[in-house]
Amino acid sequence: MTVVIDTAHCPLCGEANRCAMEVERETGQAQPPCWCMAADFSLAPLDTLPPTLRGQACICARCAAGLPPAQD
Repeated sequence: MTVVIDTAHCPLCGEANRCAMEVERETGQAQPPCWCMAADFSLAPLDTLPPTLRGQACICARCAAGLPPAQD
């Protein structure tokens, strides 16, 4: 079974990750430096990601800060 990774969304919460590097890869248009280049990921619950999802898509700023997902 093949797992399809949506690189535009956070694999932890499903929100848009707003990754400038992914936008540039998809569009070919130069982007300003991504927010993640200056982010502190020490509070991110990365250990909750299954091994198959690690390193496949960026997490969002909320998850990087260790905050709970937004509730609708």
